[in-house]
Amino acid sequence: MAIRLVLADDHPLILNGLTSLFKFEPDFEVLASCTDGAAALEAIRRERPDVAVLDIRMPGLTGIEVARKVNEEKLGARLVLLTAALEDEDMLDAVMLGIQGVVLKEMAPQFLVQCIRKVYTGEQWLERRSTKQALEKLLKREAGAREMAALLTQREIELVRMVAGGLRNKEIAGKLCISEGTVKVHLHNIYQKVNVDGRVALLRYAQEKGLV
Repeated sequence: MAIRLVLADDHPLILNGLTSLFKFEPDFEVLASCTDGAAALEAIRRERPDVAVLDIRMPGLTGIEVARKVNEEKLGARLVLLTAALEDEDMLDAVMLGIQGVVLKEMAPQFLVQCIRKVYTGEQWLERRSTKQALEKLLKREAGAREMAALLTQREIELVRMVAGGLRNKEIAGKLCISEGTVKVHLHNIYQKVNVDGRVALLRYAQEKGLV
C-alpha cells in the first residue's frame, strides 16, 4: 500500500518540488498540497493521511500549531516537520508534542523520503544534537519549575514571568488587577525568597530555572 501524504509549505517552489518528488516514488500518494497551516489542518481532517509533512513556519497556523491540533483531535497522522533552521524552542516543542520526524530543508531530498518511510513504520528521525539539547532544556525547566513551586506561590510565579517578559510594575498591576504597591510588596517577598537583589537578577534567575 502507498504511504498517503499531506504536504504543506508556504513557498510554492518548495511545495511544487515536494509534490514532484513524491510523484516519482511508487510507494507514496500525495493526497493534498497546502500553502498554509489552516489548509493543512483541514486536509488532514478530511483525508486522514498516514503522514503529514509540515513546514514549521507558515502563515496562520505554524507547523507546530498544526501538529498540536492533530494531537488534540487524535487525527492519527504521523508528523514530519520541515525547517530551514532548527531553533532550540522548535525542537523542544517537537519533542514535547511527540513529533516523529524533523528534516532540515538544506538536506538532500532523499533524506526526506527516507525519513517519511521510517516515520510511517513507527520509527523516529530526529537530529540527535538538537534533540539532546531540547531534552536537556526540558529537564531543566521541569527541575526549575519544581524548585520554584517549593519557594513561591502561583501568584508569585506568575509575577516572575511577567517581570521576565519585560512588564513594568504598573503594567503588572493592571493585568493582575492589584495596586502598584501590592506588586512592590510581592516583588520584595520574591527577592527575599530566591535571594536576588533586583529585577535584573530576578530575570537571570528565571532564565537559569528555565521559566523564560
